[in-house]
Amino acid sequence: MRILILCTGNSCRSQMAEGFLKSFDDRLEVYSAGTEPAAHANPNAVAAMKEVGIDISQNKPKNVDLFLRESFDYVITVCDNANETCPFFIGKVRNRLHMGFEDPAEAKGTFDEVMPVYRRIRDEIKEEFKKFYDEKIRKSE
Repeated sequence: MRILILCTGNSCRSQMAEGFLKSFDDRLEVYSAGTEPAAHANPNAVAAMKEVGIDISQNKPKNVDLFLRESFDYVITVCDNANETCPFFIGKVRNRLHMGFEDPAEAKGTFDEVMPVYRRIRDEIKEEFKKFYDEKIRKSE
């Protein structure tokens, strides 16, 4: 099962979703990319995921253009901007889904002030992707 998760910067929400899906089932081929990739993974997203035992610190944001000719069982957008600007995939895409999440990177303040936002979004991503995994992937086995 091949899954691509798209976001704008591929530094936060899509990286978290990739980390969770890989943690649910190591047989899945999970990738994430952005329409306008950032230079590196968001350090607060890395910290939030580390708190739940998932290391995304080595993940690098990638441009969606790298994947346009590939085939996927699912292409999932996790932010409204990526959904609106989702490119046309030349490769076969069996299912397209949109699961919108607030961008925690927009939270302002100190580390201690913004981390509750990152944790909330992380937990929402985990819940929605677990439901997706249970309903769409595990049921199809």
